Amino acid sequence: MKMLSSLLLSLALVVPATAQAESAESELQQLLQKASAYKSNEAEIDKARQAAFRKDLAAQKRLLAEAKEQLKREQKSADDLKNRFDSNEKKLIDKEEELRLRVGNLGEMFGVVRQVATDLQTVLSDSLTLAQLPERKADLEKLSEAKELPNISELEDLWFTLQQEMTLNGQIASFETQVTDQQGKPQTQTVTRIGVFNAVDDQGYLSYDPELQQLGELGRQPAVADLIPGYLASSADVAPFALDPSRGALINLTLENPDLLERVQQGAEVGYIIIALGILGLLLAAWRLITLAGISSKVKQQQKNIDQPNDNNPLGRVLKSYQELPDQIESEVLEAKMDEAVLRELPALERGQSIIKLFAGIAPLLGLLGTVTGMIATFQAITNFGTGDPKLMAAGISQALITTVLGLLAAIPLLLAHNWVASQSKRLIQLLDEQSAGLMAQSLEANAKNVKG
Repeated sequence: MKMLSSLLLSLALVVPATAQAESAESELQQLLQKASAYKSNEAEIDKARQAAFRKDLAAQKRLLAEAKEQLKREQKSADDLKNRFDSNEKKLIDKEEELRLRVGNLGEMFGVVRQVATDLQTVLSDSLTLAQLPERKADLEKLSEAKELPNISELEDLWFTLQQEMTLNGQIASFETQVTDQQGKPQTQTVTRIGVFNAVDDQGYLSYDPELQQLGELGRQPAVADLIPGYLASSADVAPFALDPSRGALINLTLENPDLLERVQQGAEVGYIIIALGILGLLLAAWRLITLAGISSKVKQQQKNIDQPNDNNPLGRVLKSYQELPDQIESEVLEAKMDEAVLRELPALERGQSIIKLFAGIAPLLGLLGTVTGMIATFQAITNFGTGDPKLMAAGISQALITTVLGLLAAIPLLLAHNWVASQSKRLIQLLDEQSAGLMAQSLEANAKNVKG
């Protein structure tokens, strides 16, 4: 029974293996058949392509023959064109020589026209007359770059433009045009042109920008601008006017120089302090001079009436002190009392002199302080930016110089004022000393007479 089972199992295993082998062999046969069919198909396609190529070979040979024939014709045409070019080149040389001989002096005229047009264009590029007549008849740019002779019309336009510019140069004309104000806004107003030198309006001189062909107002006017309103309003044949022959260059240089206010501003804080001290010192000196003048007037009136002393002046108070002394008094005591009376008047007569003298001494010291701070600022600018641009150092140098000048300008009048005040007070003090000495001499003389009697 066991043997029968084993045999059945072996048969079951063998049968599937045989079926699998038969299936693989069938697939290989199919693949072989497909490859054979593909090869046959490719062979037929190749034969058809070769047949088509042999068929077109005659047409290709025919096209090649036509191309070679076309090439021969083109080469012949090129040879003909080259011969014609050489012939034309020779004719052109002959014609140019003939033209040169016929032109003669006209060639020189052509050069002159170009030169004149170039020079006139340069003159007109910055001419003030363009503000009045911006468009000119001649096309100067075309004439200056022309490579052929100008025609009669162009020559006449050039002549007219030259004559027009010469005429305008000698005219004083008024016209309406756009003027740019200090805020950059254009305004239409009446402008008077003085030849090609200056343009003015009722406010003063105007600047001219050649690139924009535009007139503009100056930031500030020079001192000579005061003549302009009278000149514009004058109906006489001749009127005073300050003409700038450099066409505004001198006016611009003048305006670059700072005025008095700008000079003071360059002194910065130290400069303001010096000015304040100078003003205070001069006011104090003026007050003392007025006071001393009043005292001097009262003293003179007192001198005319010695016997009736008045308390409103130093001499009267000294005389009153003398009268209050007893008749019989020793000379030492009398001298001491009179000196005391004179000394009481000294503070009122010498009041303010020390302050004026102090201000006169401080002012140059402050100027020196401003000089030092200005040089510090200058060296700081050199440290930060180098010495390539001197304008960066101008602020510090200006402060250094202006403060020195302000210090001297304050000190000199203060010293003069102090000397004046001191001399006035000394004169009054000397007068009091003289009067007190006279009173003492008078008293001593009276005492001596009483002793003898």
